[in-house]
Amino acid sequence: MDAPKTLQQAIQFFTDYENCRQFMIAIRWEDGVVRCPTCNSDAVIYLENAKVYYCRAKHSKQKFSLKVGTIFEDSPIGLDKWLPAYWLLANCKNGISSYELARAIGVTQKSAWFMLHRIRFSMGEQSDRKITGGPVEVDECFVGGKPKNMHAKRRVAIAMTGNRDHKVSVMGMLDRDSRTVRTKIIPNVKREALQSEILDQVVTGTKVYTDAWKGYNGLAAQDYIHETVSHIKEYVRGEVHTNGIENFWSLLKRTLTGTYVAVEPFHLERYVGEQAFRFNNRKNKDDYDRFALAVSQGNGKRLTLSELTGKNGQRPA
Repeated sequence: MDAPKTLQQAIQFFTDYENCRQFMIAIRWEDGVVRCPTCNSDAVIYLENAKVYYCRAKHSKQKFSLKVGTIFEDSPIGLDKWLPAYWLLANCKNGISSYELARAIGVTQKSAWFMLHRIRFSMGEQSDRKITGGPVEVDECFVGGKPKNMHAKRRVAIAMTGNRDHKVSVMGMLDRDSRTVRTKIIPNVKREALQSEILDQVVTGTKVYTDAWKGYNGLAAQDYIHETVSHIKEYVRGEVHTNGIENFWSLLKRTLTGTYVAVEPFHLERYVGEQAFRFNNRKNKDDYDRFALAVSQGNGKRLTLSELTGKNGQRPA
């Protein structure tokens, strides 16, 4: 059977462990040669009955499975369930809840929740290369509960102060050339926080389009070609607008409010990364290519339950 193209084909394909094994080998090693994750030796043999590999070099952990060294490590759940879960999250435009995934692949809701966070963690990979060429649309949004759903005392306090401390600030940059976004959770939307991210992500001399928020004032002095559009007066002036990044915000908020409903602030970055992955890979990739890319990004990554729940004393980034 060729590489699956639909969810139905993917479920049938990965039911066969040999297909899972060959897929993982192709994803992890470009030359198709399995190497020990401990010593990187290719002197390994496959123990078919145990479904593990054995490294001939003398060291601890001579036996290893294809999960070792990936986001799947130490998971008792088989690849026949992990890989369809990856397929669903990579290709469902509005995400998939842990309850829905649990019913679909036959695991508990807690296991599905942990699986989804590990998958999101692997998806949240952004380029180290600065954006060049441009133009670049820059905007920020706020994610959090609505005051009407809060306790009356807190609702009154928010109304009196007018601040947005109950919301999390997310910054986004859309590169119009590549039609991809970069996102970042930021502490606030003040000038220092916003412009430090622009300096870090965008090459000077690039056209930068923003709204009229005062936090962007002074970008021209940083050697950017900065133009703004005031939403009080207009939304588009020639090619100057932020409609592209605002489209991404609408997709993100539809996912958060429609599928996930309630997202804790310390988990938000992974949910944003999930949406950014699907947005950035929506063009020129079919479902299989998008799925394979997501799985490949899980190589060399780990997210344990203690890190995810903060039981190790700190929350994951």
